[in-house]
Amino acid sequence: MARKQKAKVKAEFILFNVIYEDGSQSSNRRVSSTELNGLDGDAAARAVIESQDREIAERSGRPRSPIKSIKRVKK
Repeated sequence: MARKQKAKVKAEFILFNVIYEDGSQSSNRRVSSTELNGLDGDAAARAVIESQDREIAERSGRPRSPIKSIKRVKK
């Protein structure tokens, strides 16, 4: 009896560099490419990264400064 091959789904991520209002920087923040599909483009990435920051702040107890700018990392 032949084995079934599992379909391999490759999760693709887009990387962003984030600069915060306090001058700190976070490099290579990953955002799923499926969340960026649509008319908003990179504006949707800001919402995803802000959500990630809120989750990190809840776990660490240290709030993050507001985002000043987001720039897509070129490969």
